[in-house]
Amino acid sequence: MPHKLDPRPVLPGLILCLAVTGAALALEEAEEYLFGRAWLEALVLAIVLGTAVRTAWSPGPHFVRGIAFGAKTVLEIAVVLLGASLSLSTLLAAGPGLLIGIAGVVALAIAGSYGIGRALGLAPRLAILVACGNSICGNSAIAAAAPVIGADGEDVASSIAFTAVLGVLVVLGLPLFVPLLGLSPMQYGVLAGLTVYAVPQVLAATAPVAALSVQVGTLVKLVRVLMLGPVVLALSLGASRLRGAADTAAPSLTEGERPAPSRVPLHRLVPWFILAFLTLAGLRSAGLIPEAAVPPMGATANGLTIVSMAALGLGVDVRSVVKAGPRVTLAVVASLTGLTAVSLGLVRLLGIA
Repeated sequence: MPHKLDPRPVLPGLILCLAVTGAALALEEAEEYLFGRAWLEALVLAIVLGTAVRTAWSPGPHFVRGIAFGAKTVLEIAVVLLGASLSLSTLLAAGPGLLIGIAGVVALAIAGSYGIGRALGLAPRLAILVACGNSICGNSAIAAAAPVIGADGEDVASSIAFTAVLGVLVVLGLPLFVPLLGLSPMQYGVLAGLTVYAVPQVLAATAPVAALSVQVGTLVKLVRVLMLGPVVLALSLGASRLRGAADTAAPSLTEGERPAPSRVPLHRLVPWFILAFLTLAGLRSAGLIPEAAVPPMGATANGLTIVSMAALGLGVDVRSVVKAGPRVTLAVVASLTGLTAVSLGLVRLLGIA
């Protein structure tokens, strides 16, 4: 008799995500009623409300699986559907210089972040995790790099703790660069794609600006995510050397206690939803997706993204900043500042209009 999947374990957490989503949509409607426009989009409100709920109240164990489902699976489906509303020509129009520039920004950001971390006294493994998280895709990059370099749980927790909180602050603050620097929707999309940690956060940071910013930001971000494969490969080649250096610099764990470097599964380097996203974007570019199907797919993607933003917010506890420690906090902030400066420099260098 075939095994049947039981949806009940995810229902409590998913219902909580939907409740936060409903509150965010209601607040957006209230803004439009009171002020004539929504100053904060539901995408942003969902992650802010979710973070507020998580900080004031820790959901019990029976909520955990549903929240994780909303933050991961629902998000992945939303990203895939978003591919149907985008055209690869949007990214290609900027020319090969942008693609080369993205790779260059990631490489410079990793080197710079690692140098900042070491200068602040972080152990080599922790400095690498902070650098990968800041430069590529936040928690996903940290999770992929950790087993390769043999990082322990404390290093992973410290590097993830602050990036989760800072990611929310970046979503809220980055749109201010548009009026301050006079950025066009195309320029802002590139900036957001190069600096924001996670794909859904890129959507939240760009949605209040323009549809073009959403398209460009998402495509740039996904190219940045694809850099995870080469970076992890490079880390694996230097893992044995790192192991000796790190154990000399920070011998707090014995050989038996320190996790051994290991290989990362292929699906961690190239997630299925990125391949599916690129496939749908390619089909759209080739005119194989009917125009009538694009609006409902885009609306569905937007709704699912709001749910995933609520789930991400419910997973962020601002009190974790204290646990991360001042050196990690300073390293992450300084690294992100440097990444933003380099990204703005790339936008200006390429003459993106």
